[in-house]
Amino acid sequence: MLGAKNFWDNPEKTAPILKERSLLTDQVDGYHKLCHDLEETELLYDLAMDESDPDSLREVSGQLTDIETRITEMSLSLMLDGEDDQNNAIVSITPGAGGTEAQDWSEMLFRMYARWIERKGFRMDLLDYQPGDEAGIKGVTFTVSGKYAYGYLKSENGVHRLVRISPYNANGKRQTSFSSVFVYPELSNEIVVDIDEKDLRIDVFRSSGAGGQHVNKTSSAVRITHLPSGIVINCQQERSQHRNKDMAMKVLMSRLHQLEKQKQDTKLQEMHDSKDEIAWGRQIRSYILHPYQMVKDHRIDLDIGNAASVLDGGLDPFIEGVLLAGKSQIVKL
Repeated sequence: MLGAKNFWDNPEKTAPILKERSLLTDQVDGYHKLCHDLEETELLYDLAMDESDPDSLREVSGQLTDIETRITEMSLSLMLDGEDDQNNAIVSITPGAGGTEAQDWSEMLFRMYARWIERKGFRMDLLDYQPGDEAGIKGVTFTVSGKYAYGYLKSENGVHRLVRISPYNANGKRQTSFSSVFVYPELSNEIVVDIDEKDLRIDVFRSSGAGGQHVNKTSSAVRITHLPSGIVINCQQERSQHRNKDMAMKVLMSRLHQLEKQKQDTKLQEMHDSKDEIAWGRQIRSYILHPYQMVKDHRIDLDIGNAASVLDGGLDPFIEGVLLAGKSQIVKL
């Protein structure tokens, strides 16, 4: 496609193709780099064994750990093939009922995601931050920018439950709090309208009404029907059939642009309407800090005993687990 003579004539069509090419190039180059590094490590291992060199063996061990991590990351990125997985993410955290305790829990979640974003090398930009009256936050919304940001974070969508001895409870009783995390993709404002000539039916006819002798007696009027959408555009104001066609195409482009914008708005609204109630029984994950420590994901039956590590941004086991479980279900179907 890049080799076509007129490829660079239309920047609107060029941008998404270049983006896709860049993504595929990164994947292929990453694969070849992994193969090369593995071969180099194997050679170093053979030399270390032949010479009984413990320092080189330790170096081999470190390199293998790095290669294993990169293989895991590549495997996950290849699973992120959803329509919006490559996009940046927009994340909102909202406390449930419970006043200061729930607001404090929301701030803990916000810190957890901020640490995870930092670890991944992504960028976070605050859009809205509402501090709580006494502590915590009443709500926060932020963007996460990075390759596959939405693909990774979409599995965090849902209600998160905390069980602990509340520092805001004078009786020192155990308390349960809820916060919701809502993740949706950042949609591009650049809507590319691609019209295939095969999808158009173009009819010419004589103009009607005022317009002068030439307009009325020649077949200068144009009707364009866009077959997939059913949109029909008539133009008969100009004396030239060519100019009428150009004007009709401009109107059609505008109509299709608006139609695509409405689809995007509908998509976001459907995502918003799917938000779960912030309450018991709706949680995707529980964070238990008392009487024992454990973080449990109820969707994949995965639990981790080191709750402090998870709250410090150690979310990858849960994100990877949900992604793998989702793919295995698709394979079974």
